[in-house]
Amino acid sequence: MKGRLIVSLDMTDSSQIKALVDNLGERVIYYKIGAVPFTFFGPEIIAYLKKHDKKIMLDLKYHDIPNTVARACDGAIRMDVDLITIHTSGGFSMLEEAVKAVLSGASKEGGEKPKLLGITVLTSIDEAYFNDLFGNVERTLAEQVIFLAQLARSAGLDGVVASPKEIIPIRQCCGDDFLIVTPGIRPADSGVMDDDQARVMTPGQAIKAGANYIVVGRPIVKAADPIAAVEAILKEMENGYREIA
Repeated sequence: MKGRLIVSLDMTDSSQIKALVDNLGERVIYYKIGAVPFTFFGPEIIAYLKKHDKKIMLDLKYHDIPNTVARACDGAIRMDVDLITIHTSGGFSMLEEAVKAVLSGASKEGGEKPKLLGITVLTSIDEAYFNDLFGNVERTLAEQVIFLAQLARSAGLDGVVASPKEIIPIRQCCGDDFLIVTPGIRPADSGVMDDDQARVMTPGQAIKAGANYIVVGRPIVKAADPIAAVEAILKEMENGYREIA
């Protein structure tokens, strides 16, 4: 299960990041580098993690004109990341150009092609927020997520990032080979956290529903004992997997 847990490093102190990575050791293989650590530390934080044999989800959520996103993806490949995120709401042409860039860039670099993931609807958005944001739309929030997942698949992306609430319908419409990465994960014993996640599940529930990877940040990085937090989450994931095995 440890290969399916992605720990989010949304931190602004490089010494704390390095201490956490060192402390967690082989318990965690995957780390997510989003806008916060990348803005503070740039490619150096990627290089540090790769030096320690970690896999990286580069979560910069590219959303721009097709040529700009394609060039950004080419740069991400040169940093040897493993997962790259782009916004599906950028449209088919943008998604398609990103796919082409990833295929071309990986071929030039001679390495393994990173997986390209489409951001659907952020996990901080609930139904009321969705309606406020987009007005009187015909689709519900869940229907919009499914629509965007299908758009991502048709453009050739490897998978999507979506809340755990949409795992089952995405799996049903996009197939078993389509990657589903789920933030919005809260351990069973975490209680109500002071954060901005709206559509959440426990690690076990997400794995049982069919997530390929789960992303966890604050319940680990802010825990009094991050090792214990990781081990508890891995246990929950294992229990969820047993229920479907």
